Amino acid sequence: MMRIDVLTLFPGMFASAFGSSIIKRAQDKGLVDIALTNIRDYATGKHRSVDDKPYGGGAGMVMMCGPVFDAVEDIGKSGETVDEVILLTPQGRPFDHGLAVDLASKKRLMLIAGRYEGFDERIRTGLATVEISLGDYVLSGGEIPAMAVVDAVVRLLPGVLGHDEATIEESFSTGMLEYPQYTRPCVFRDMSVPEVLLSGNHGAIRQWRDEQAEKRTRERRPDMMD
Repeated sequence: MMRIDVLTLFPGMFASAFGSSIIKRAQDKGLVDIALTNIRDYATGKHRSVDDKPYGGGAGMVMMCGPVFDAVEDIGKSGETVDEVILLTPQGRPFDHGLAVDLASKKRLMLIAGRYEGFDERIRTGLATVEISLGDYVLSGGEIPAMAVVDAVVRLLPGVLGHDEATIEESFSTGMLEYPQYTRPCVFRDMSVPEVLLSGNHGAIRQWRDEQAEKRTRERRPDMMD
């Protein structure tokens, strides 16, 4: 079983994402254990502050070291050794299928979702083993990226989808985008399913799918063909 810890200031945001569909089924099957921790539970002082003004001035607030370090160290004492401590940050490595596959091979992951203007740099240098970004844009916090990472990783775990071949032919898993897919009816509003898919000729179908995957990738993501 994989263990995933998510540290956040807004654990309630994860209820729907982790309590339904594939992730819920994976938890029900005992294939993954997902634990949410509120970083503010580790804050001290009258106001239980988790952020403060940046040294040197500037706009916004910065997440403080103390609560994050205390949370990571306390949670890490129980269960399996934490393989990766992941910061969700716009400055991180772009998340892709290859990284998801690598993370899916681990036994325990810890994801830290930031807020405000970002993390005190000592959280990066003292705790993080991986920094991940969803793309070149800024969100209000790391919660949505954390959900995306967990979803992409969990569905790759053996037994989660019921038939592991489902993850093999998806977009990016072969280095190309996935070929077009069709289902019933054969004709819908004058749009027909390609005849080859109705032929029963598995060799011809495979060739058609390979050709379509390459064509689609060249048209939509030529960068992937380099």
